[in-house]
Amino acid sequence: MQRNKFVVLILLAAAVAAFFIFDLGRYLDLAFLKSSQQTFDAYYRAHSAQTVALYMGLYIAVAALSLPGAAVMTLAGGALFGLWLGTLAVSFASAIGATLAFLASRHLLRDWVRNRFRQKLDAIDAGIERDGAFYLFTLRLVPAFPFFAVNLLMGLTRIRTWTYYWVSQIGMLAGTVVYVNAGTQLAQIDSLHGILSPGLLGSFLLLGLFPLAAKKLVDMAKSRQVYKKWNKPIRFDRNLVVIGGGAAGLVTSYIAAAVKAKVTLIEGHKMGGDCLNFGCVPSKALIRSAKFLKQARNSQSLGIARADVAFDFADVMARIHRVIGAVEPHDSVDRYTKLGVDVIQGRAKIVSPWEVEVGGKRLTTRAIVIAAGARPVVPPIPGIDDVGYVTSDTMWSLKELPRRLVVLGGGPIGCELAQAFARFGAQVTQVEKADRLLAREDTDVAALVGQALAADGVTVLTDHEAVRCTREGEVKRLIVRKAGEARETAIEFDVLLCAVGRIARTEGYGLEELGIPLTGRKTIDADAYLQTLYPNIYACGDVAGPYQFTHTAAHQAWYAAVNALFGQFKRFRADYRVIPWCTFTAPEVARVGLSEQEAKERQVACEVTRFDIAELDRAIADEAAHGFVKVLTEPGKDRILGVTIVGEHAGDLLAEYVLAMKHGLGLNKILGTIHTYPTLAEANKYAAGAWKRAHAPERLLAWVARYHAWRLG
Repeated sequence: MQRNKFVVLILLAAAVAAFFIFDLGRYLDLAFLKSSQQTFDAYYRAHSAQTVALYMGLYIAVAALSLPGAAVMTLAGGALFGLWLGTLAVSFASAIGATLAFLASRHLLRDWVRNRFRQKLDAIDAGIERDGAFYLFTLRLVPAFPFFAVNLLMGLTRIRTWTYYWVSQIGMLAGTVVYVNAGTQLAQIDSLHGILSPGLLGSFLLLGLFPLAAKKLVDMAKSRQVYKKWNKPIRFDRNLVVIGGGAAGLVTSYIAAAVKAKVTLIEGHKMGGDCLNFGCVPSKALIRSAKFLKQARNSQSLGIARADVAFDFADVMARIHRVIGAVEPHDSVDRYTKLGVDVIQGRAKIVSPWEVEVGGKRLTTRAIVIAAGARPVVPPIPGIDDVGYVTSDTMWSLKELPRRLVVLGGGPIGCELAQAFARFGAQVTQVEKADRLLAREDTDVAALVGQALAADGVTVLTDHEAVRCTREGEVKRLIVRKAGEARETAIEFDVLLCAVGRIARTEGYGLEELGIPLTGRKTIDADAYLQTLYPNIYACGDVAGPYQFTHTAAHQAWYAAVNALFGQFKRFRADYRVIPWCTFTAPEVARVGLSEQEAKERQVACEVTRFDIAELDRAIADEAAHGFVKVLTEPGKDRILGVTIVGEHAGDLLAEYVLAMKHGLGLNKILGTIHTYPTLAEANKYAAGAWKRAHAPERLLAWVARYHAWRLG
């Protein structure tokens, strides 16, 4: 079998190579077609059947080998045979050739591709099995998708050959008619005046409009298929209903109200969502208090012999709730009501694509935006319910500092909270299943954070799996086991904090009943425009992914709001090209774009420039002389591919690079910008300077040195 595949591959490669080596493409050129038209016409009149057979054989070969020229051959079919016979010949030849290319891909490539990408192909095959014929039909109907690519890619799937043939035959028919008709008009040109003929101009106009019209028809067909079991209301109460009052929902509602749409926002718990009440705001307030304690203990480094600090943890927690209360009016019902948003507090249930039920009342709406957020994941550890636990959502009710705290998880949330509680004086043990903390960051970054946590008293156990929890009276233990070892270790604790990640909230508000699918990451399956299965239902924020940041939720909200309200005129793809984030440990870790680790994994060629913050005057003065700026650039160019900053206020320093990447500014622009002295922001300029020194024109400088020497006399 392998030998047969190899022989077929060699023959196909030889045929394709011959096409290019002997420049056979010149015969599939519109100019050649026009210059030889009279010869072809004469031969066709003398040998009609033979000409059609030869034409179809050549067309089949071109399509089967995925050679360029199929479009010109389609025009030639119209020019030679006229509209009806040309359409018939092209239709069958193109479908047969496409099927042969499909079979070649299946025979030669599918096993190899499946061995490497089995999981992804299984998911694709599941969709093909469900509605593969319709999906293929839409690809064939819209010429924007290259037909040769469709042939090769569909060959990797499990779609049946007969299904592939007849769907291709029908799906390509409309486009074939348009192109063949254009060919009939081109055949009639014999002067410059012919170029301006209404028939030819109409054919070219049809060629331009056909893809747009076909796409519109496909979208309409999809909508009819999706909505066929639902009764659409004749009138609507509102333009938009937003489910969820977190960052994504609030911004969506704000934009809708700003453009004078009638919008209703439904929140089932607290306005402001997770960020205000359980995440960003309270955690940063906690970190700030912990930072002060650390500074007081290190007062000698600032020349202060001693700084005595006494605190009650209950007061610290009370301050956190005061901070939440101070921010709360920004996200309140009162504020959004004044902005023109109809705010309802209650549990929403989507009962049809245009209806949402809340508090026993049914609302009709043109569009729905789901912004339901995410919740903490609680790992299924045996005995965890018996010992009890807190999450990043529920820990804010603590009134006493845990004497012994176990933190499950070595991601950003786990690292931030482990360090903060250790600085308050808790005995903290952090357990992470992976071989290091912060798995998404580079190893040198993770190592620096690990050292900082250890210096603050955190016992970090990487490569350890939580096996079970046990309880004997008031004594609670977590049993862990190091990877590759049979021996188990018991860790006693007073509080167990689960910080192993967050999962989208997708249950309880109608997704199951409507059949809205989820992704493999358990987020709502939404396209580039944030549309779900139903074109008028959108998803944004944590519930949609791919990021779980407040700033990306707000970013997505603009696209969801605008597409939901004005999508019938113009839709916008969500832009994820420049996404920054920050882990608020001490030192902070901020990143945008590629990391060095990701560049290696994706085989992206890059240069790495590093500036150590220990060399920065302001960092030395602030006793913050640690960390670095790492910049990835294109080889030999100053275009920025990614930046990682580790150090004090790294999240603030990153903003300059985010702006530069967003607007295509390189390191030379940053180097040429005046930065205030002495500030931490100078680190960005010095990193750019390090790149510049590495790319100094040594030959030119050697000549300059000679010039200066000559000037000395």
